[in-house]
Order: sequence, then structure tokens, then C-alpha cells
Amino acid sequence: MIAGLDSWNFPPQNLTLDINEIHVWRVSLAQTESCLQSLQETLSTDERTKAEGFHFPKGRSQFIVSRGALRAILSSYLHINPHILRFDYNPYGKPSLIATQGGNTLRFNLSHSGNMALIAITKNRDIGVDIESINPNFPCLEIAEKFFSPLENSVLRSLPEHLQCTAFFTCWTRKEAYIKAVGKGLSIPLNQFDVSLAPGEPAALLNVEDNPEEASRWSLMELIPSSDMVVAAVAVAGDCSKLHCWQWTGEF
Repeated sequence: MIAGLDSWNFPPQNLTLDINEIHVWRVSLAQTESCLQSLQETLSTDERTKAEGFHFPKGRSQFIVSRGALRAILSSYLHINPHILRFDYNPYGKPSLIATQGGNTLRFNLSHSGNMALIAITKNRDIGVDIESINPNFPCLEIAEKFFSPLENSVLRSLPEHLQCTAFFTCWTRKEAYIKAVGKGLSIPLNQFDVSLAPGEPAALLNVEDNPEEASRWSLMELIPSSDMVVAAVAVAGDCSKLHCWQWTGEF
């Protein structure tokens, strides 16, 4: 499944999330000063402290928007004020809502790159999302040799040179989405599982070393959030029968 550029719509007024649905929100991190101020007021004390720790204003404002938008979006499903949302973190740093606010039901994940963030949300199952800006000057083959699986390296090197960079970042987002969904971060070695990466090939988790049934437990989907040099992917436990892509309007 691919969510293309025409998939990003404004959300309905009465937003609902069914048990078999996945919602992915596209958030512009370039917001007005008034929006930035409003979002900052919804952050927790520790989030504000972290925001103040950014050396450059751009990084600070992007953090405020990404965390503020996350709060605004989650609150629209839960029908509670965004500033009262509280998060727990697993031993690997993956956030979740506290149990009394639906943490056992509403699952989410966030990723950002450049001036864009993606927030993926579903119910009762693990989910991960990743977005990356394609850097044509990045040493793709060198990094792939260190972190990708033998199969992925073989496929990457077999591609025409002009396709290798995009294929590298496509592979990277799919791998990141999967490990973020599992919730164990880089404690899962990137070279111990395979994902698809060839142009035109459907997004898929192909194989997990020493766990032959793991790949069948997950669905991977390609997202096209921008016409710029950006790639993204979402991973979810189980099947994906309904994927909706929403554009966050800055309202909450």
C-alpha cells in the first residue's frame, strides 16, 4: 500500500478512529509565532525544559510544534485538554499515554525531518513511523555496508547508480519504522532483518533473523508526504485494511 501526495486530506469535523484503521498526520513544523506560543502553553514542564535546551531557535521551535501538535492531535481523539496529557516511556525511550488516558488502547509514534513531522496513530497494536530527507551527498553505500543486511546490500548495489540514493533512504525509513514499532530502538541490529527497497517494490518486512514468523506479524506501508526529496514509511502490527492520511491544520 502506498499513500501518495493526493492522500493527504483535511480531517473531518467529527474525527473517529476505528479498531482496524491507521491514521497518519502530516504536520508542518513552520508555524506562526502565535501558533508556536499556543502550542508551548500545552507542553509539560519537562517538555518545556527540553525545548529550552536547544541551542538554535529553529530546533527549539520545531520541537515545540512537533510535541504540541502531538498533544493537540491525541486530545482530539480523547476529547480532553491537550495540556493534561501525560506520557510514560518504555526502557528504550518510546513514549505512550499513561494507562488512565488510554495508553493501553491509543497507540502513536512520531518522526520528523526538515520542516515536516509525521504522527501515526492506531488502536490496540504497536505502530512506528519514520520520515527522512534524501541527501544526494550522503555516503549511502558506505553506511549501508555497516548497517544493512547482506540481502539489502546486494539489492542496493545491483540498482543503477542514479537510483541508489533514494533506495537507501527508502530502506532506512522502513527499517526505522519497524524498530520504532517494536519499541526497542537500535537494540535491534539493523542488519538482522530484511526489508524491501527496490523502486516499485511494495513496502514489506521480508525476514527477521532467527525468527521466521516475525515478518508475517507486521505490515509496512510507503508514505509520500511531499513532492520534495522526502521518503517515509509506517509499520504496524497485523494487517492494514484502512489507512487515512490527514493534514494537521494547526487548530486544537
